[in-house]
Amino acid sequence: MENSIYLDEARDPLIIAEGWMKDGKDVAIATVVETWGSAPRPVGSHLVIDADGNFHGSVSGGCVEGAVVTEAIDVIGSGEAKMLEFGVADETAWQVGLSCGGRIKVYVERLG
Repeated sequence: MENSIYLDEARDPLIIAEGWMKDGKDVAIATVVETWGSAPRPVGSHLVIDADGNFHGSVSGGCVEGAVVTEAIDVIGSGEAKMLEFGVADETAWQVGLSCGGRIKVYVERLG
């Protein structure tokens, strides 16, 4: 039982972010705040990102996460949060992996 608790803590993006911050890293968190249609991750899913582009967790999959990581690095630099939207109405829907009819909103903010 203790082992499964350890694994959960080792995989929790919020605990990972806390550890990175204790190590002196600048960190952003991306959170799925809205989904519609076919979305791979539910509302409340997290992805944490450091200034070097390291990340842990998941907000979607495919190229969406690459785009979120890129935006998160900008958020870390500027300190200004961003609301990102990806979906079928967006001309990049196929490129970011939401070609099955889904849409997601992801809020990205700097921690600390």
